[in-house]
Amino acid sequence: MKKFRKVLDGLTTSSPGGTIGSPSCGSAAGTPTAAPTPKEIDIQETLVSENFQLCKTVRHGFPYQPTALAFDPVQKILAIGSRSGGVRILGRPGVDCYCQHESGAAVLQLQFLINEGALVTACADDTLHLWNLRQRRPAVLHSLKFNRERITFCHLPFQSKWLYVGTERGNTHIVNIESFILSGYVIMWNKAIELATKTHPGPVVHLSDSPKDEGKLLIGFESGTIVQWDLRVKKADFRIYYDEAIHSVSWHHEGKQFMCSHSDGSLTLWNLRNTTKPFQVTFPHGKIQKDGRKESCKPILKVEYKTSRNSEPFVIFSGGLSYDKAGRRPTLTIMHGKAITVLEMDYPIVEFMALCETPYNNEVQEPYAVVVLLEKDLIVVDLTQSNFPVFENPYPMDIHESPVTCTAYFAECPPDIIPILYSIGAKHKKTGYSQKEWPISGGTWTLGSHTYPEIIITGHADGSIKFWDASAITLQMLYKLKTSKVFEKPKPGEGRAADLVEDDPFAIQMVSWCPKSRIFCVVGISAHIILYRFSKYDANTQIVSLEVRLPCESEDVISPSENENNPSLSEPGSHSPHHQHPASPSSGTPEGVKDSIPHLKVKDRTVRVPPGYQAELVIQLLWTDGEPPQQITSLDINSAYGLLAFGNCNGLAVVDYLQKTVLLCMSTLDLYGAADPYQRLTRSPRRNRQSTSGLTELSDNQQSVDMERSKSPTSDHVNGHCTSPTSQPCSAGKPRVPMGPEGPRLTRRGPGRPPFRKAQSAACMEISLPVSHTEGYASRRAMLQQLHGVTMYSHDEHHTTAPYCWNERESRENSFSRSRSSSVSSIDRDTKEAITTLQLGESFGRKGDALPTPCLWVGTSLGVVLLIPMSIPTDQEERMEEPVTIGPSGTVMMLKGSVLRFAFLDCMGALIQSPYEVWRDPNAPEDPDRPRRRKLVNFSPSSSQDTCGEGHLAVVCSERQAKVFLMPSQSCLFVHNITESSFVLRADVVSVCNSVCLACFCANGHVMTLSLPSLRPLIDVNYLPLTDMRIARTFCFTNGGQALYLSSPTEIQRITYSQEMCDNLQEMLGELFTPIETPEAQNRGFLKGFFGGNTHTFDREELFGEAAAGKASRSLAQHIPGQVGVEGMKVAASGVVGDLARARIALDERGQRLGELEDRTAMMMTSAETFSKHAHELMLKCKDKKWYQF
Repeated sequence: MKKFRKVLDGLTTSSPGGTIGSPSCGSAAGTPTAAPTPKEIDIQETLVSENFQLCKTVRHGFPYQPTALAFDPVQKILAIGSRSGGVRILGRPGVDCYCQHESGAAVLQLQFLINEGALVTACADDTLHLWNLRQRRPAVLHSLKFNRERITFCHLPFQSKWLYVGTERGNTHIVNIESFILSGYVIMWNKAIELATKTHPGPVVHLSDSPKDEGKLLIGFESGTIVQWDLRVKKADFRIYYDEAIHSVSWHHEGKQFMCSHSDGSLTLWNLRNTTKPFQVTFPHGKIQKDGRKESCKPILKVEYKTSRNSEPFVIFSGGLSYDKAGRRPTLTIMHGKAITVLEMDYPIVEFMALCETPYNNEVQEPYAVVVLLEKDLIVVDLTQSNFPVFENPYPMDIHESPVTCTAYFAECPPDIIPILYSIGAKHKKTGYSQKEWPISGGTWTLGSHTYPEIIITGHADGSIKFWDASAITLQMLYKLKTSKVFEKPKPGEGRAADLVEDDPFAIQMVSWCPKSRIFCVVGISAHIILYRFSKYDANTQIVSLEVRLPCESEDVISPSENENNPSLSEPGSHSPHHQHPASPSSGTPEGVKDSIPHLKVKDRTVRVPPGYQAELVIQLLWTDGEPPQQITSLDINSAYGLLAFGNCNGLAVVDYLQKTVLLCMSTLDLYGAADPYQRLTRSPRRNRQSTSGLTELSDNQQSVDMERSKSPTSDHVNGHCTSPTSQPCSAGKPRVPMGPEGPRLTRRGPGRPPFRKAQSAACMEISLPVSHTEGYASRRAMLQQLHGVTMYSHDEHHTTAPYCWNERESRENSFSRSRSSSVSSIDRDTKEAITTLQLGESFGRKGDALPTPCLWVGTSLGVVLLIPMSIPTDQEERMEEPVTIGPSGTVMMLKGSVLRFAFLDCMGALIQSPYEVWRDPNAPEDPDRPRRRKLVNFSPSSSQDTCGEGHLAVVCSERQAKVFLMPSQSCLFVHNITESSFVLRADVVSVCNSVCLACFCANGHVMTLSLPSLRPLIDVNYLPLTDMRIARTFCFTNGGQALYLSSPTEIQRITYSQEMCDNLQEMLGELFTPIETPEAQNRGFLKGFFGGNTHTFDREELFGEAAAGKASRSLAQHIPGQVGVEGMKVAASGVVGDLARARIALDERGQRLGELEDRTAMMMTSAETFSKHAHELMLKCKDKKWYQF
């Protein structure tokens, strides 16, 4: 606990490294103010660095780019490997674990050590890893790196400690699972095939032991060669040479037959009695053509041959369709007897696996389900019903149903909101699922004691909104809202919408939600805002539409190029007439009628809306001078005031949503009046071919660097996106056309053209990032190119390339193009300010104010903070009839970089909540005895200020800097320069450990927290390098020390920066391994066991152990000991602490084995006692009998 005291005696000045032309803190328009009255702020700060620790908590969603699948039939847990080296392990709902290989190499194959609590992964870097699943956070125990051969296939027999590993060269190696060391026993490819064979058989694509005899290993080579190798005598029993390439092999449980799938779409059944030719060849989807030939079919990539006691065997395979039908969807075929069922899938099949009752391969398999891993989905098919229904997936695997474009995270929600949303969302659930329980039911999970209601909201490219219950580190879908239902369906090629993103005109850009008043507001990419109210009743409603034209600068006048070097100065505060456009749709300009068209047409008829969120008001920005409106960059709504404020690159608008009127609509420059802190030059027309000398200005010219620090050129609100005033996104696939002076209107776009074109999707919304003064880079653009490894578009360079975009569709949410000019280093090049953040609340609009009044705080991309006081009628009747008056006060405060966040503290350091209206159902039946009245909850700044009288603290955070001001004197109490080499992407004032702090996420991957109000650094962790714009767009903090971001297009990663939550995390996670007794093998019968082969006499240790097989070559593979233990063991991996930790874990494992041995000994003793008792009874019975009586 530390006590901060600061006496304000008028000595407050600008922060170190002050900027040119920026006034002192607390001044307006650059003029110094009188010294404020000295006050002593006495706030006890309780947060210290020990309260913070950063760690990942849980990952939700579908594993991105999956590659492999495995299932433990005893533990009933599923593992999915991915191309990025991740492994997701799933059990019953709540049991969901994510592991990551440090190498990042793709996972080729997964093998469970069935019922042992361990998993083997084979990766593309030719490394095998053994994972310990007996702890809540799995860890690698051993790794084995192959140096000279590439791994292609692995097989681990049930209850064996020897892993067979096939390679690209055709060799088969054997690995001891316990020590993770290669055996000296090797099956070389040239020994496996006949010596007379001249061609190489290709890589090993299949390995399996015979169900009839574990001493026989079946090896499948890609070329079509199959060899059964006798492990005891080290020679081949038989060899099969088939013309078609093999993709997979599957045994019949009796071990007398096996089935192969081939590249020509055929299935072959082989009988071990006669291996010269296949017993049966079938083309399941190949029809006989008129000329008698089979039509060509696609390869069957995998087949599974599973037997059943009470019915015909199941043959399940993927692929094999004929080539003649283009555009057919991927299929899974189930052949059961003579019935053939073809299941069409929405995405390509990566892998599938039949789930069987028994883990033994020599027993009747009894398949009950098929897990199908698709490229973007996971489905489980019920085989016990003839129509093969799918199970309802309990995991949140459909986050990416439409690409996620924004996120919001709310902790400590009102407890009643989750049940209400769930009850309404449950009415719209799909039906037709299997009635049986989800078969992947392993592990244990209990609701922890440290849980509170949490909700995650995701906005999507198709205009849908999803509400998720995120309590107790789980994720469950609550409610889905489709914003596109507010609009008429746009006809292709008709209206203004045709000029925009035709794919995703409804894409969600940002959301604003008040859980207490249940007011919900959505901003779409087509420059529209939708206001929703919540109701438990359905209703017939008429959606009100407001059309707003934000002021826009004109570019009709093109001056000669020589005038650009000598622009004339204009007086501060003076504005040309074209800055002032009326807010009504009926503009006085000749083009007004043509331009007064919104992007989308709102339904103008009465519509029936179901219970849930119901649209009440739609606000749309109109076209101006033939140009589409700028995207909306900031939004705030306050239910107590009944006001909605939003802004973009052109200006600010305030809407009274109770009276459905526009109160304020003006450009950013007009908001200043005479208080403009900048001496602005007149806007000079831009040259079409600018020189690239400006790219080095930021690093060569110190003056321009200082100026840049004072005004960061971003206009990004992280979840909202705006291009800069100088940006001109190039239309994808079209070169930029040089503009001649005779045709400026035809070839050039207006300033700040929104970042969407026909060929671009809303999922790749552009974000303007600020200049980063990183050493070693000639420009911010060069730094970002190095950071992200992609081409970025800068209009200060002469480029004709289109914005970078991957060919795959999911790249649309990964890709981004930087349309931000990298040479905007002086004010005359950027007279347009974007409104980057807004906050409605009780404050002091002017220095002389004695009482707080409703105010609108406005932050701009040039680091300017404006205060706009408002007068709102308090009486309910007057509020609906009297107008709300708004008048800019001229109050101006300055920061470095674009303003990102406002928050207010009382003089005791507690966070002041925004006032809100208590929710009441707008469609509830009216009670004549109790007329409806608005119930407002107001958190006045003066309610808890006994120590410092009237006033409060305002926390303002920008991309580079944070400041704390005392209101109403506007004195700067504390200032902290957050970063000089990077910039802040997201900042929030959050509550942690019964206190508040400022949490920041920077573009260089640092997560940091600052104490309030002193802005003392508490934690600064280099957590995550910013690899793509998805993270910047979706990263958000919330209370309780939590945050989230979209780690891939399909997955949400949640993290915590609270030490308390890190300590409790083990309790909150599920257990992957539960002690279950391995099912006993079926009784083989006396005669079958006596004469039916020597299955149980096969001793692998005798064959593969070092004594018999010797040691493998050291250069073949390298053993790498794993980092044993739970997360955080890296810190203790060296020295005595690490040794102690390893010894403790070894003792635990040894103790567990001793415990198992003790249990087995006790069972044997019990069995021996029972046998002795029965023998004694038999002896007593037979003691007095004669020999002939037997």
